[in-house]
Amino acid sequence: MEDAGAAPPMSHPSESAQPVLTARRAGMIACTECGKVHVPGPERCTRCGARLSSRDETSLQRVWAWLGAGLVVYVPANVYPMLKTTLLGKTTNSTIFGGVVDLVHHGSYGIAGIVFFASIMIPVAKFIAIAYLALSVTHRVKLSPGKRQHLYEVVEFVGRWSMIDVFVVAILASLVQLDFAAAINPGIAAISFALSVAFTMLSAQSFDPRLIWDASEEPEQ
Repeated sequence: MEDAGAAPPMSHPSESAQPVLTARRAGMIACTECGKVHVPGPERCTRCGARLSSRDETSLQRVWAWLGAGLVVYVPANVYPMLKTTLLGKTTNSTIFGGVVDLVHHGSYGIAGIVFFASIMIPVAKFIAIAYLALSVTHRVKLSPGKRQHLYEVVEFVGRWSMIDVFVVAILASLVQLDFAAAINPGIAAISFALSVAFTMLSAQSFDPRLIWDASEEPEQ
């Protein structure tokens, strides 16, 4: 006889896990702007008017193109001066990292940390995250589709807050203009940094997050 108190056999997680039902698997098309799901047929969303498409076939090409452009202009953004400060006729140039070092020397550790995090850590992390998302569509990765979707949303959210250096330079350049006594002007790195942020934002927006779920449905080789 079997033991009445014996626990029922445990099923393997992979056996009980159900695949995520996407609009594509259900034979429908979801609007990328408002999320409304449509039966194939109309060319535009009936709610917001956005163009409907099952998948963006050129998504990855545009992601890599904008990401490459962002990397190219990010180099001079860190090499050339971000600020040109003139004090009593003497002009000094400051790069992003040089400004962080100067702030540390003056004891402004909090501001130095903010500048370092917003101007160096976040842009580099965005480059890595976008490249990872693009590669995860065509390569097997350990991170689940849900976590990759969250990563994509974080990258998109952070993108709009990446212009802190450009805003600070613009404010200082407009406020500190005392002719010979003191003046602050933006350097060429300010333009390069702004372009880098814009290009990475375009790269993130070009990525079609629906490809993440398509890749998870493909059988392992």
